[in-house]
Amino acid sequence: MKHSTLILGDALTLALITLVGFASHAEFTLSFIPRMAATFIPLCAGWFLLAPSLGLYQDPLVGSVSELWRPGFAMLFAGPLAALLRSMLLNTPVIPSFAVILTLTAALGLTLWRCAWLFLRKPQTWR
Repeated sequence: MKHSTLILGDALTLALITLVGFASHAEFTLSFIPRMAATFIPLCAGWFLLAPSLGLYQDPLVGSVSELWRPGFAMLFAGPLAALLRSMLLNTPVIPSFAVILTLTAALGLTLWRCAWLFLRKPQTWR
């Protein structure tokens, strides 16, 4: 796959966001793995359903510093979708504050990851 490193990095970033979120609530034990999965899987589903259609795996767009706004923009839609999918999976109501925080932290995390990926791939584009 052409962008396998980018895809793997996206998934690892979303996993890290999930782990940090649970750790920030002192829920970072093995007993919380099912709940972590109930957050991580919908987050990945939302991201990987929307990101390709918003150009986040297209060569001219992923290789440009001027396009680094795209991950955050995509997460503005993927985050609420993930919160909705999670609530359906857990049979609970959507918590608006959770949806907002999930969206913002994932947007920040993915944007930082994409910056790092672009810098490591093409350091000359940052000059």
